[in-house]
Amino acid sequence: MWGLVGALALVLALTPLTVRLAHAIGAVDRPNRDRPRIHQHPIPRIGGLAIAAGILVPYFALVQPHGRLLGIAIGAVLVCAVGLVDDLRGMRPSVKLAAVVLIALIPVVGYHMTFERIGLPVIGNLDFGWAAYPLTILWIALVANLVNLIDGMDALAAGMVAIACAAFALLAASFDRMQVAALSAIVLGACVGFLRHNYHPARVFMGDCGALTLGFVLGSLAVEGVFKSAATIALAAPLLVMAVPILDTSFVVAKRLKYKRAPWGADHNHFYHRFLRIGFSQRRTAAYLHLWAALLAGYALLLRFVPPRPFGVWDVSHTIVAVVAGLVVIAASVWMVYVLEILKQRHFEALRIRRRGGPDVEAGDHEEPLEEVLTAAPR
Repeated sequence: MWGLVGALALVLALTPLTVRLAHAIGAVDRPNRDRPRIHQHPIPRIGGLAIAAGILVPYFALVQPHGRLLGIAIGAVLVCAVGLVDDLRGMRPSVKLAAVVLIALIPVVGYHMTFERIGLPVIGNLDFGWAAYPLTILWIALVANLVNLIDGMDALAAGMVAIACAAFALLAASFDRMQVAALSAIVLGACVGFLRHNYHPARVFMGDCGALTLGFVLGSLAVEGVFKSAATIALAAPLLVMAVPILDTSFVVAKRLKYKRAPWGADHNHFYHRFLRIGFSQRRTAAYLHLWAALLAGYALLLRFVPPRPFGVWDVSHTIVAVVAGLVVIAASVWMVYVLEILKQRHFEALRIRRRGGPDVEAGDHEEPLEEVLTAAPR
């Protein structure tokens, strides 16, 4: 808890300094500079330096990491440097991804941080053997890029990571991995401290140096704090905790592939873009997505602390609680998908017409330009 408080205070103090530094060196994010933007005014974009310092200083001072935890810290420093280069000079997505993969080798290969086995229902423990190394590297790189992709709107990425780290802190503590729980709490404090300056209207962005650092650490926390357990929830929990960015990226990539565009290209089809298109303000959009993420993370914690099969024996009352809560989570998620207009009435009409051999009603599918929506959307 001291780490959480220390990280929060440090980020609160350092973030205004990164704003001054950004203006001094020209590290300012300008609308339509190199990809679609939501904001309309230049914003400093190296606030991630304060986040990285807010994580690493309390981490080394209080946790004094060694072994795999030291590998995570070294990787966080290097991935922050990669993100900073991208923020200052720009970097091709493929080069940036390759750099993150190479840095992930440090904790995975250098310190043997892998998830060797996963507990699956009915099947039992699944041992990955040598495949654990490439799978862990891909997982960390994936999560780093997931956080980077959702960092397109004020407070969204910082809030998502804060929710995930709160859940990981509790999960890691329940598995008696207290140093991982401490690091999760430190990252939580850093994110909360940054939200003070990043909430709409944001005075600073975390940039790639912040998003990649948070994603890299988050992916590593999932491996070292949860995935390594033999419990069945060890697989489900990280996927539930990070379900919203995973779903967001999956829908975006699927749509890009549908229209034969590069999967890593920029567009206006993320969840937050969809909310803005239907008239939500940025604050309301962030609140809805944060609540959705918190609901899924809460369900992961419920399954951990009220397991349907405690000690391998089915418990009727626990199972009823899990099923009822699961139905609530599914209903809320379906409602969100409906609000986001991912499944629209015309999609079902298209299926009926296709069955009758008629024309494809989606042939003229298009998205309204976001610039027009922002003009009309509440601020």
